[in-house]
Amino acid sequence: MQSLHDGYRALVLAASGGLGAAFLARLRADPRCAEATGLSRSADGMDVTDEASLARAAAGVGGEIDLLVIATGALEIDGRGPEKAFKQLTAEGLAAQFALNAAGPALALKHFGALLPKGRRSLIGALSARVGSIGDNGLGGWTSYRASKAALNQILRCAAIELRRTHRHACLAALHPGTVRTKLTEGRRGAYDTLSADESAERLLAILDGLAPAESGAFRDWKNQEVPW
Repeated sequence: MQSLHDGYRALVLAASGGLGAAFLARLRADPRCAEATGLSRSADGMDVTDEASLARAAAGVGGEIDLLVIATGALEIDGRGPEKAFKQLTAEGLAAQFALNAAGPALALKHFGALLPKGRRSLIGALSARVGSIGDNGLGGWTSYRASKAALNQILRCAAIELRRTHRHACLAALHPGTVRTKLTEGRRGAYDTLSADESAERLLAILDGLAPAESGAFRDWKNQEVPW
């Protein structure tokens, strides 16, 4: 099993959200972790839809990071919830979902990925969603959100391939956190089994830490099962 070295540095983006805060708390409780930092729009002014904001935030980290968690994302933006039918689609809604759920993490990878060390193991985990799976889509609906997460998955695959060329010890993964009891899922949990943010974060960090570099670019759920693209 692979593992991060003692004294590693970790960074969580969107650390003020339910899952982001759980990731940060878990990392700070890890005796191997020398420093765990969280950044968010509410606390630090870091806005993933603003590249200049991301560049400033990355410049302020100071040194290399061994573990990056991208916990950004939203299901409802500016009062627009997921569409139940195509007649509810709007250009503005599509653009907002892609800006936050796809372009934002891509630009975060661009700026924060540059802080990864080349000579030792490093990890990047980005929150995706099972509904972003094209192969697993048997219900339809939620078109903007699904499409933005599908785009994110492609972005992460491309990033993993590029990262492999320069950081042979690095591993990047798209992670489905499960149906987590956070604000994002309120009123939309249905009959699905749910789990706490802390439990989801614990499982996802363990999965990420156990992946080998050859598995970089994987799409795994909180049970460590592969999710179809």
